[in-house]
Amino acid sequence: MMAAERGASPRTLDAYRRDLEDFSSHVAARGREAHAGDAADLRSYLAAQKSAGMAPRTAARRLSCLRQFHHFLFSEGVRGDDPSVAIDSPRLGRPLPRYLSEDEVTRLLDAARDGGDPRCIALIETLYATGLRVSELMTLPLSAVARDKPMIVVRGKGSKERMVPLSEPAREAIIAYLAVRGRFVDGPKTVKWLFPSTGKAGHLSRDGFAKMLKDLAVLAGLPPSRVSPHVLRHSFASHLLAHGADLRSVQQMLGHADIATTQIYTHVLEERLKSLVRGSHPLAKRRPEVE
Repeated sequence: MMAAERGASPRTLDAYRRDLEDFSSHVAARGREAHAGDAADLRSYLAAQKSAGMAPRTAARRLSCLRQFHHFLFSEGVRGDDPSVAIDSPRLGRPLPRYLSEDEVTRLLDAARDGGDPRCIALIETLYATGLRVSELMTLPLSAVARDKPMIVVRGKGSKERMVPLSEPAREAIIAYLAVRGRFVDGPKTVKWLFPSTGKAGHLSRDGFAKMLKDLAVLAGLPPSRVSPHVLRHSFASHLLAHGADLRSVQQMLGHADIATTQIYTHVLEERLKSLVRGSHPLAKRRPEVE
């Protein structure tokens, strides 16, 4: 169901499989099978995770998996109730997204240009211009940038498609990279990916790109621990909002199903909103004293 109906990625399927196997082992020790567990089994399992020092966010993800599992069992008639509805979710803090300043992104791009690797330049320009998830960038098909189009069609989570504008610097970087793309293809075979590699998947891996960014951070004089593909995605969204973009447009470009997910970036609006109120609100301006 997760694969066929929801279009879950292989990584998501692997995570859910591991979570369900872990839960199955726990309830088996209590003399029950996973599909027959009750609310007490769920609470016992979550308590065991907490005792083992599991982070609240990981526990919440595992509970989400179990909720979907039991909802599936109930909707398919395998069991007559859904014990997960009685379980409260762990409280989560909402950490602010880590992002680079505009100057730091410029330094990163300058370091890429100084290195003279067209693929590296195209990768970073495209990521910062579009805010794609790293998995979306790695699996971007060559056809997405055919005919030098100003927009690219991205297939995101759940196989949902969205259109994202491509900036002029990114388009120029891709054109320059396409002239040398053949060197990353193994032999004469045709590869559909924009960023191919000789690896098993046929395209550049997430880890390979992450390492590329770490090396580039060193050349740019930035701490490698602060630079990652997801940090550049956060930087894209934060910088757009800081320059006046509306939250709904940013949501669409990021491919968030719920605007509540996009709202983590509103932290960058705080100072701009303060300035707006100070400059525009009639009561924010000090009135001249009456003599």
